[in-house]
Amino acid sequence: MIPAITYKDKTVAVFGLGASGLASAASLLAGGATVRAWDDAEATREKAADAGVPLTDLRKADWTDFAALVLAPGVPLTHPEPHWTVKQAKAAQVPVIGDTELFVQSLSRASGASHLIAITGTNGKSTTTALIGHILKSAGRDTEVGGNIGTAVLQLGEPGAGRHYVVEFSSYQIDLTPSLKPDTAILLNLTPDHLDRHGDMAGYAGVKAKIFALQDEADLAVIGVDDEYCAEIATRITRPAVHRISVEHEVSDGVYVSDSTLHEVARGAEVASCSLTGIDGLRGRHNWQNAAAAWAACRKAGLS
Repeated sequence: MIPAITYKDKTVAVFGLGASGLASAASLLAGGATVRAWDDAEATREKAADAGVPLTDLRKADWTDFAALVLAPGVPLTHPEPHWTVKQAKAAQVPVIGDTELFVQSLSRASGASHLIAITGTNGKSTTTALIGHILKSAGRDTEVGGNIGTAVLQLGEPGAGRHYVVEFSSYQIDLTPSLKPDTAILLNLTPDHLDRHGDMAGYAGVKAKIFALQDEADLAVIGVDDEYCAEIATRITRPAVHRISVEHEVSDGVYVSDSTLHEVARGAEVASCSLTGIDGLRGRHNWQNAAAAWAACRKAGLS
C-alpha cells in the first residue's frame, strides 16, 4: 500500500466506499490524516465500518474542516449534474480529487525516481496496460500494474528508484487527477462514450487530452491517430515528443502496423520492425494498435 502522506495531520472527506474509496481511506489513515468517509448506500457503509473506516455523515459535516474531498470515480463530478458532495466541497472551496491524485502526489514526493506509464482511450486500454506490464516484467523490470484495470492504485507497492507503474486511467479518473504528469502518456482512440458524464464529445475528448497537459520535453505522448479526435489532439501538443501510432497508414515518427508487421519510424526512417504473425493475443487490427502503443512505451522505458 502507498501511504498518502500529503495530507498528514489534515482532515480529508472520502465519498464512495467501493474498492478505490476503501483504498483511499486506508492510504490516508496510514499517511497520518484524519478521515471522514461516507457512502449513500447503507450496506456499503457497513462493509467499510467492518474494514475499520471511520464514518461521518457528510451531509451534516462542517466542510470548512476538510483539506480535500476524495471522490470515487463513479460519482458525477460535472454531468449530468455535480453530486451533492461536489457541490458542498465547491461551496467551501475544498479541492475535489480522486485516489489517482493521491497516487501521483505520492510519486512526486518519493525520494527515488519512479516511472509512470498512463494509458487511456475508449477501447483497448486494459489490454494495452496488461501488455505493457507483461513486457516490462518479462524484461526484469520492477513493475506494478493497476488503476482502472483492477487493482486500486493506492494498493500498489510504494514508490522506489527504478520502479515502473503501468496504470490505466478512465476519463473519470483523469478528471480527478489535476497533478497527473506521466513519463509516458498513451491515448489509444476516441469514440462516443460516457457522454452522459462529459456533456458531449468535445467534453469527453477534452478530459482525455488532459493526460498530456503537464508533460514536458523529457516525457513522451503516444497517440493513436486513426480517428479524427485523437489526430486533432496530436496536432496541438507542443512540449512532449509525440509518437503517433496507426494501423491504417504510415507515420513519420512513431509506430504503425501493416500486414501484421509492426514498424518503428523516427524522422521518416524505419529503425526497427517486428512481425506479429502467430501471436494469438495480438490478432486483429484493434490488437495491432495495442501492440504499437506498448512498443512505443517500452522503447521509452529503455527496452530494445
